[in-house]
Amino acid sequence: MDVQDWRTPANRLTAQAIDFVLPPSSRFVGQPGEQATMFFLDPSGNPIEVKGCANLDDVYAK
Repeated sequence: MDVQDWRTPANRLTAQAIDFVLPPSSRFVGQPGEQATMFFLDPSGNPIEVKGCANLDDVYAK
């Protein structure tokens, strides 16, 4: 998903005080592959990653 769409669940989960493994944050800012990401655990303890890309064409950029 793109970063704009990613912000909606990030804001909702933050407002609900979800216990994040990795809180919503940005990585590779200003570089190819720039992304926003967050990790949290589902009720069974499985890690869930939700990622938003600044430019979907750069998803696999190095």
